[in-house]
Amino acid sequence: MGARETALNALIACRREGAWSNGVLKEYIRRDRLDSRDAALATRLCYGVQQNRGKLDFYLKQLLKGRLKDLHPVVRDILHLGLYQIRELDKIPDAAAVNESVSLTKKYCKNPKAAGLVNGVLRRASAAQLEEPVSYADRYSHPEELISLLKANLPKGKLEGMLIADNAAPQTVVQVNTLHTTTEGLLKRLEQEKVSAVPHQWMTDCLILSGTGNLENLPSFREGMYYVQDPAAKLSVLCAQLPKDGARVLDCCAAPGGKSFAAAIAMEGKGEITSCDIHPHKTALIENGASRLGLNNLTARVQDASEPVASWVGAMDTVIADVPCSGLGIIRKKPDIRYKNLKELENLPQLQGKILANQASYVKPGGVLLYSTCTVLKRENEDVVQAFLAEHPDFSLEKLMLPEVFPKNETGMLTLIPGEYDTDGFFICRLRRKA
Repeated sequence: MGARETALNALIACRREGAWSNGVLKEYIRRDRLDSRDAALATRLCYGVQQNRGKLDFYLKQLLKGRLKDLHPVVRDILHLGLYQIRELDKIPDAAAVNESVSLTKKYCKNPKAAGLVNGVLRRASAAQLEEPVSYADRYSHPEELISLLKANLPKGKLEGMLIADNAAPQTVVQVNTLHTTTEGLLKRLEQEKVSAVPHQWMTDCLILSGTGNLENLPSFREGMYYVQDPAAKLSVLCAQLPKDGARVLDCCAAPGGKSFAAAIAMEGKGEITSCDIHPHKTALIENGASRLGLNNLTARVQDASEPVASWVGAMDTVIADVPCSGLGIIRKKPDIRYKNLKELENLPQLQGKILANQASYVKPGGVLLYSTCTVLKRENEDVVQAFLAEHPDFSLEKLMLPEVFPKNETGMLTLIPGEYDTDGFFICRLRRKA
């Protein structure tokens, strides 16, 4: 299969099965044996359609002679792919986008008239001057309900920047495994592998890569010289200020393991890290990652973060609780999150509070509890923390030590908003148990 057909199959799976685009797309790229060039195009097309669905429908309403809702779902998917190439990409000739879309229609749609409809709509799109969307919902393809929710939770003037960031292609950011190499050493190695790499602007031992193809095929990756992680997640671990002389650390919701890896490296391979997840296949991912990176002080374990473990009570120097959340801070990496049913997210603070209270019991007197999420909603962030503090007077907020690019922090809480520091949306809170 070609890139467009792989992207179409991924879009169909997302719509029919509720699959996540980032997961199903990787599976289909492997299944269809796409080379690096076609894999990159399939990814751009699938993500681009997910990121611009509202905008593409805005265009379709101007191009269709009938009603948008009457389109067969697969025809609509194909039109989205074609329109995205015509309206949003510069390097693909319009004729190629039209012809490939017509070919897909003939293969995937039984109605003989569907190919003619796709051909006519996309040819008009190529030639016509279309009205551009004005509303945030149409321009940035975020549902109105989500926009209202974000507006109520973000500081004034930050909403549009986040919506723009949500639709941008995220950079490939990796953290250097300083147990095995240095930033300078890795830069030289990547240059030999013909990968472009530059140091991150404010995160130490962090590189931004381009021209990688499939990272997993690079010898430097297989040798454990780095791992992929957003600077926001790495920053949360740095805010824990883990000791380098050995400590007992628990990462209670760890998969796929990035924060556990960051902790192991920050501790210079000393101490003991227990890295947990509720799903066995995810703990296997953590184990495989730790093995690749050569992190011998990390042990993965299947464990529900909301269920108590008696032997851990009062035993941990630091507990990292990056809890399940709405994920609204990582829409740029999982574009289909924007289409979640928001009603289904309303009970998350109850689970988050339960996990935080349970994990707090494991912290030694004088120890640190780090709470984090990848969302910007106050009900999952500040409100959960304040409710926890009201019930746990033996814990208190402690200021965060941050890179110089950030304002000085005294509150012990930080919300990173997409569009500000080129990171995922993230919440970090540092709590100290009284000695």
